[in-house]
Amino acid sequence: MSYRRENNERRCAFCGRPRGEVRKLVAGPNVYICDRCVSVCRQLLTDDRRVRTSAVPEPSSSGPQKPKDIKERLDEWVIGQDRAKRMLAVAVYNHFKRAQLRSQMSDVEVTKANIILIGPPGTGKTHLARTLARLLDVPFTMADATPLTQAGYVGEDVESLIAKLLRAADNDVERAQRGIIYLDEIDKLAKRPGHDRDVSGEGVQQGLLKIVEGKKIVVRMGADKNGMGGEPIEIDTSNILFIGGGAFEGLSRSIEERRSNKRSGFLGATGPMDDTVPHNQILPEDLYKFGLLPEFVGRFPVRVGLSALDEEMLVRIMTEPKDAVLKQYQRLFEMDGATLQCTPDGLLAIARQAMARNAGARGLRAVMEELLLDTMFDLPTSRGSRFVIDEESVTDGTLKRDQTRTAA
Repeated sequence: MSYRRENNERRCAFCGRPRGEVRKLVAGPNVYICDRCVSVCRQLLTDDRRVRTSAVPEPSSSGPQKPKDIKERLDEWVIGQDRAKRMLAVAVYNHFKRAQLRSQMSDVEVTKANIILIGPPGTGKTHLARTLARLLDVPFTMADATPLTQAGYVGEDVESLIAKLLRAADNDVERAQRGIIYLDEIDKLAKRPGHDRDVSGEGVQQGLLKIVEGKKIVVRMGADKNGMGGEPIEIDTSNILFIGGGAFEGLSRSIEERRSNKRSGFLGATGPMDDTVPHNQILPEDLYKFGLLPEFVGRFPVRVGLSALDEEMLVRIMTEPKDAVLKQYQRLFEMDGATLQCTPDGLLAIARQAMARNAGARGLRAVMEELLLDTMFDLPTSRGSRFVIDEESVTDGTLKRDQTRTAA
């Protein structure tokens, strides 16, 4: 029997209540469901989620992971950046100890220490943050600082970051309040001189101040990407770890200028500036001069500098991590019954081409995609074939099939 009748005869297909006994009937293709049954279903799903979550032991149940253990696990995924991984491990360890201390109502209050990753493009800032969240088994979301705008203007506001984290936590408020938010291109928020309405710069920094330090934000659980619909939920950001990342182009010259002025008084340096100053020498005043507000920099006391990658590190990135670029392509070839190998001189040639692009580790994938494009186009018909990447094939841009293996 169809449930599409006159208004006074419409009934909920679950409980059978007529239209007059409920506040709202939601229409489906052929049936209706009332608001009461929707609430019951929502509660059932929430209870089921809590049961499944409680079955998995939380990392904090046995205490936070030790910094040495965190770094050892990061070493399996990230090549180089040894000091940066040590600083991240210690910062995350202290962050979770602080959250544990807050739950015990201690008389000593430990302030939150958010993190800024500073380094050239392609040095692994995003990869470090994403890997850290995966190893710690906490919700993670990544947002670009560029589309964030000051309240009242077209674009995303800062509260949207918390809504994204809630969706990443499958609408589990407790998990979301222990998550990690990575804010990429944070250097684009620097104050730009001559802009009266810097809607994507200083205004966003001011909007982030309270959220980054710790504030209760109202977001809508189950809302769409535009924030429409859903149930309003209050989320405390006090235990959410914020990690900012940016290239901060030109900052190394500012550091060298400051160091030169200290060596030579007020005369400054007369020779060319060194653009390879280690980023671990960054002081807060360097970031003030770059265009970040002092109170904003104060919310990110942990400043982690990442060094530029050389050819040797790029070769290691190609082969050593669990998600190494070469291993990924070898797995794709295996799925079509083919084999892909790379000689040592081929790895060096790929690394040199990636270095020439000034894109860091991202350049490796771009070089591989261009090199393997024609081969992967015909790969489904190359079952049993063996392909070798050597220096000549990288230089010529063509990958040849090993005829001896095909004949065998």
